Amino acid sequence: MDSQHQPQTLETLQDIKRMMERSSRFISLSGWSGISAGICALLGAWAAHSRLGSFLVYHGGRQHQSIYNEEQASLDLFYDLILIAVITFIAAFISAFLFTYIRSRKNGVPIWDRTVQRLAWNTIMPMVVGGIMIVRALEFGYYELVAPGCLIFYGLALVNASKYTLGEIRYLGYGQIILGILNLWIINEGLYFWAAGFGILHIVYGAIMWWKYER
Repeated sequence: MDSQHQPQTLETLQDIKRMMERSSRFISLSGWSGISAGICALLGAWAAHSRLGSFLVYHGGRQHQSIYNEEQASLDLFYDLILIAVITFIAAFISAFLFTYIRSRKNGVPIWDRTVQRLAWNTIMPMVVGGIMIVRALEFGYYELVAPGCLIFYGLALVNASKYTLGEIRYLGYGQIILGILNLWIINEGLYFWAAGFGILHIVYGAIMWWKYER
């Protein structure tokens, strides 16, 4: 092959590779999406920690309260933690979606096509299965399994979805799975593992993705 044509051939092959990647993968995930989701998770963990702290102070200072009051206080704590988790998830989802939408518009990539549909399905399916498992664990009173369950199934969802988006996201998934498995043995520190996985790992991942693709 003529040496003058080699750079053009390589450039053509790279263009074809980029076109194939764009058609089969959603490559407009924003690093700021990961950072914003991580910040929301850390704020949610702080709110949950504060609520747990106030419950323990109240519970410890009322040694002669009735069984009814103890059960009611525990039930109130449970619903408050569920509310914090829901608000945190909604805030993280909205912020992540907004940054991804902005980057998609900038890159001229549709926010909803067949590739994104496959990405969504492969992400949601493991999370739904995990959600069913966690609800069942709560019904049996295995509250210690909530945090590791969230981390493990979310990690599996990321690894499963990595086929349809940036490949680096699988490493975020591996990190979540590892933290979840560790949490199964360090069972009383679920909130800290939850904050590390959904908070710190997301921020680190988002910063790396921003530095690699967006700066």
